[in-house]
Amino acid sequence: QVHLSESGGGSVQPGGSLKLSCEASKYTASPYCMAWFRQAPGKEREGVGTIDADGNTAYADSVKGRFTITRDDAKYTLYLQMNSLEPEDAAMYYCATDKRGIACYSGSWDLTHWALDTWGQGTLVTVSS
Repeated sequence: QVHLSESGGGSVQPGGSLKLSCEASKYTASPYCMAWFRQAPGKEREGVGTIDADGNTAYADSVKGRFTITRDDAKYTLYLQMNSLEPEDAAMYYCATDKRGIACYSGSWDLTHWALDTWGQGTLVTVSS
């Protein structure tokens, strides 16, 4: 089973940047479809972006053009570069695997449609002046 651990969260001012990391345990046979999602207090989980095994990415409209997902399979690490952060981006951020690829290929940002297998404990992002 893959274990995931997110890091890199913190507090930034609006317009600032953060880079989140998600380290996977080394006990994985092959790259998966992976995703970032977030949850703000009192709100539903929200899909942020996905990356498939070939490096193809997709983003929710709310973050498109500001967030970038990359992966380094040699280091078993997924990244989320977040630029031009807005107060609405404040949330706990999680990375997750989807072995069936539904998150990567369904075109849906509704997490109830995804088939997430594993996610980490999350890393907190705060955006305020």
